[in-house]
Amino acid sequence: MLGCNEKPTATKDATAAEILGNPEYLAISYGGYRQKTRDVQPTIDELKDDMKILAAMGVKLLRTYNVQLPHASNVIKAISELKAEDPNFEMYVMLGAWIDCQNAWTGLQPNHEIESTQNAAEIERAVALAQQYPDIVKILAVGNEAMVHWATSYFVRPKVILKYVNYLQDLKEKGKLPKTLWITSSDDFSSWGGGDPAYHTPDLEKLMRAVDYISFHTYPMHNSHYNPDFWLMPESEKSLSKEKQVELAMQRALKFAQKQYDSVTNYMKSLGINKPVHIGETGWATYSNELYGDHGSRACDEYKSGLYYKLMRDWTNKNNITCFYFEAFDEQWKDANNSGGSENHFGLINLKGEAKYAIWNLVDEDKFKGLTRNGNPITKTFKGDLKLLKSYVLAPPTQEEFQAVHH
Repeated sequence: MLGCNEKPTATKDATAAEILGNPEYLAISYGGYRQKTRDVQPTIDELKDDMKILAAMGVKLLRTYNVQLPHASNVIKAISELKAEDPNFEMYVMLGAWIDCQNAWTGLQPNHEIESTQNAAEIERAVALAQQYPDIVKILAVGNEAMVHWATSYFVRPKVILKYVNYLQDLKEKGKLPKTLWITSSDDFSSWGGGDPAYHTPDLEKLMRAVDYISFHTYPMHNSHYNPDFWLMPESEKSLSKEKQVELAMQRALKFAQKQYDSVTNYMKSLGINKPVHIGETGWATYSNELYGDHGSRACDEYKSGLYYKLMRDWTNKNNITCFYFEAFDEQWKDANNSGGSENHFGLINLKGEAKYAIWNLVDEDKFKGLTRNGNPITKTFKGDLKLLKSYVLAPPTQEEFQAVHH
């Protein structure tokens, strides 16, 4: 029995060094938006519902993307309230600060050589939250896909990211941020030197030396359209069952991601640098009415997405790689004008509170008992009918079929 003044002991306050690479701390990318616009912010209660669902999934580390909007600070508040209610509640945050170039998102020509005047304030907001909630904010990420050249509306040169990473590391040195807080930038595999040699610059090398670890993104799903060689069905598999064809394609998708992981690691080591490399983002949409759908690369459906989820978790957990799986819940603001756009369908749980195939097993195991999202209990998509779910699955196209669609 506790005396009046004794507080129940809180769970161990883990550090980034203890969390990253530890399969006991599953990681996920999180946005709690329910509506078609981010003007409607999720409430603290809605965020708390989501946190409970994620905790039931075994997730203990989540990633947010910007601090311009109230979302990230509200997520942290929600976690803080849950910890106050239950000392055993454990959830940590990789807090993202959004970085842009001059004229990003304005309709004017983006200037990739000069950074946005908004960046400094964004970094300060992230610093303030890390100072206020050192028990929750364990990692700061400077920019999201902010250096990759295909982010044509906003990308910056590595020197901008480097400037802020150095600034944050300096605050740690001066004791103004916790020494155990890890600093990174989360970007495409190519931005970290794993692809096009155009990225191999002295500033990137300095950045790799400055961060505490490398957080890179890999998306075989997108590459099923842009670099389809690994994805298309080889001649030798045409006579196999559809199920086998799909299974082999997903094995190739995993190998594709592993190759990108190795390419980043190898580039880093070629510079004489040895840092942890973790996956800041990877995922597989469950629906697309465009490039990755039935009339495109045929990559997106719930079955393939579920296989990818399992393959990724198995590989990364076994190899002590943290994988921020993208993403926790479907969000419909991402492609607000096209409800069938793949960006709206990356969640493990849909907008109706249904668990997709990837986590049906958690419903079977009663993990979500008593939990709701928007008032809905967590049930299975397709009412749990696997045969029905599989009836929507297409095998990857052959080279000829793919070319026919694209000409």
